[in-house]
This record gives sequence, C-alpha cells and structure tokens, in this order.
Amino acid sequence: MADDLDELLDEVELRFCRDRSATSREGVAGVGGSDKEVKISAPSVPPKETSKEEDDLSDLIEDIFHDDPSVSDLSKSNPGAITNCSGHRPPSQTKGRKCCPVYLGGSSAPLGLGTNTSQRTCDQLRCTTCDFRVITLDDYEWNKSCDYFFFRNNMPDLNKLKVKTLSRRGARAYACQCSWRSIQNLTDLREEQALRWVCGKH
Repeated sequence: MADDLDELLDEVELRFCRDRSATSREGVAGVGGSDKEVKISAPSVPPKETSKEEDDLSDLIEDIFHDDPSVSDLSKSNPGAITNCSGHRPPSQTKGRKCCPVYLGGSSAPLGLGTNTSQRTCDQLRCTTCDFRVITLDDYEWNKSCDYFFFRNNMPDLNKLKVKTLSRRGARAYACQCSWRSIQNLTDLREEQALRWVCGKH
C-alpha cells in the first residue's frame, strides 16, 4: 500500500514538474527576453525488484494455499483477504512446489506432488548425501545381495542396475548412489530415518 502511494506521488510530481518547467520557460522569455530555460528535473524512480526473501515468502504462502484447503476456501469466499507480498494472488499451478509430506510407494500408487490430502508418491526425489537423483523401477524389488558398492559403481545405468532386481508385481525399487529401498505400500518418508532423500520440487 505504501509503495503504491509513493509511486502515485512520484507520478504526480513528475507531471507537475513538467508543467511548471514549461510555464517557467515562457515566463523567463517574456520578462527578460532571454532564451534561457529553467530546467526542473524530476526524481527518477528506480524499477521495482523483488528480492530473494520476497520470492521465498511467496513460495511459502503458495504452499500454505495448496496444502490447507481451509485457507484456500477462505480466499475464494473473500478474494481480497489473502495476497502475497507483491499484491497478486498466488497462482494455483504446482510449478516449483515441494511434496509435504514426501511419500514412497509401490507401482500402484500414483506419482506426483504429495500432500496430506493428495497422497501421491514423489517422482522428483534427490539424495542430500550423494546428490544423485533417486531412480525408480516399477514392478521390481532389489535383490538381497545388493550392497553400497554395487550402486556406487552402477548408478545411474538402469541396464546394469536391473541385473540385481527381482520382478515383483506392485512393488517399486528406489535407489540413489548410496541408498536403496524396495517399497510395496504407501510409506511416509519420515518413517525411513536412514534415507536422506528430499523432494526436489515439481
């Protein structure tokens, strides 16, 4: 609100100064007979730039809108009530969002952005330990003979990795370069304390 008021005042001042400089030129030429012009410069208004903090805050507000249906309903019933820092209403698309919570699941579980209300398995997982993207193999599980060196040497070559998989309908095999899991049922990633996987944004 304050920024809008400042912009309006700057615009008024800019127009006022232009009109005043025109009359000043006429007055000086009429009184003294000289061609000298009186120049009054208006203050320049720097272009608005959104800082990284404002962008992060906007993302956080968008996450709240997406995850909490009550807030979303409130914004529909009172459109001007909740806005982000830039004064625009948060967009409804899922671009740039993270799963909260993050779910793992078997091949029958739908992939996508996971929330409390929409329990989808994340397909954008990334490991914070080895910094590899987590690969998934539907209808497979890892052989018990798999070890750290096998994944360390063969990631992310799927043909080499499939050598140590077993076909199992409904299962999904997950792996990065340092960790692996075979999942059958929908599982909250917070229950898998050993895994250092996070959603890398959808």
